[in-house]
Amino acid sequence: MGLLNLISFPTERSYALTGPEAQEAVDKGLANAEWYRTPVDRKVLKRLMKRSDGPALRDTALWLGLLVGFGAAGIGLWGTWWAVPVFVIYGILYASAADSRWHECGHGTAFKTRWMNDAVYELASFLMMRNSVVWRWSHARHHTDTIIVGRDPEISAMRPPQLIIIGLNFLGLVSVPQSFAALARNAMGRLSADEADYVPDSERARAFAVARVHMAVYAAVLVACFALGSILPAMLIGLPRAYGIWLLLVMGLPQHIGLAEDVLDHRLNSRTVLMNPVLRFIYSNMNYHMEHHMYPMVPYHALPALHEAVKYDCPAPTPSLWAAWREIVPCVLRQLRDPHHFIRPELPSGAGQPAWGAAAQAAE
Repeated sequence: MGLLNLISFPTERSYALTGPEAQEAVDKGLANAEWYRTPVDRKVLKRLMKRSDGPALRDTALWLGLLVGFGAAGIGLWGTWWAVPVFVIYGILYASAADSRWHECGHGTAFKTRWMNDAVYELASFLMMRNSVVWRWSHARHHTDTIIVGRDPEISAMRPPQLIIIGLNFLGLVSVPQSFAALARNAMGRLSADEADYVPDSERARAFAVARVHMAVYAAVLVACFALGSILPAMLIGLPRAYGIWLLLVMGLPQHIGLAEDVLDHRLNSRTVLMNPVLRFIYSNMNYHMEHHMYPMVPYHALPALHEAVKYDCPAPTPSLWAAWREIVPCVLRQLRDPHHFIRPELPSGAGQPAWGAAAQAAE
């Protein structure tokens, strides 16, 4: 933890769930509040929310098949330079692609069959070094109080932005030690103060059991490394969470970074970015992020159709990842000297009234 303390910078506000901002969010009516949602015809929404096993079975089979195939190729090519590009792709499939599978199956919408959602969710949670119980409750809070300071445990870009930490996390150099430490803490039967804020008492024993299983697997991988005199087992299980996470950050940070805090309108704090089919496969259509937050029970494969249904009332989607980062970089650099600065999306003519909070209205 010493390294993490050295590279942790003060923020203007307290983002901890047990800090003063938590009570202020409650006092301002921002906690568990009613959010603006673009109206969608009930019949259309019912059709979009219909679940099916087919798309997720296809996509999961392709994902796992590629993961196993590139893993096997990495083993066969180990010790040669050809293994490098193979493990680059393996790492992306292991970490960057696992995140969206964790996400969608955590919502219970990827598959129609519950046990399929649960099975893929547990696997993806392990690949991402996430306690499946703790993170299920964390993500529920994220959706209830999206980018509400003091309430949302998943705010990845604070103000002023901690650019060194964000940069190091492109190789998991901060997030992996933090995740491993959290699993170890849970395995010892303890929760952090923030975890204790959203994990109910009834779920804690199961959270501790899950962490112990994860730690046992990592211990077995470590033993295998020593027995073989090689880091190859860790290159297949564990280390890909570090070296394969970079693409997730490229795709995932634009979800909310640079946009408003403490508003009750996903058009103002979430960003939709258009991507090519390969990236959409890796990301399970989570690039349609504004739409997902408005209607989280719509399965990932129906998000493009949901985008068409709500676009009349929403900001135009960012046309590419390149365009998203061209907008984000100047914003976060300005936030280093002006933490109150943020991007105000332009709503179309005739759109519903934006639900700016008092803090957002007062800024700038």
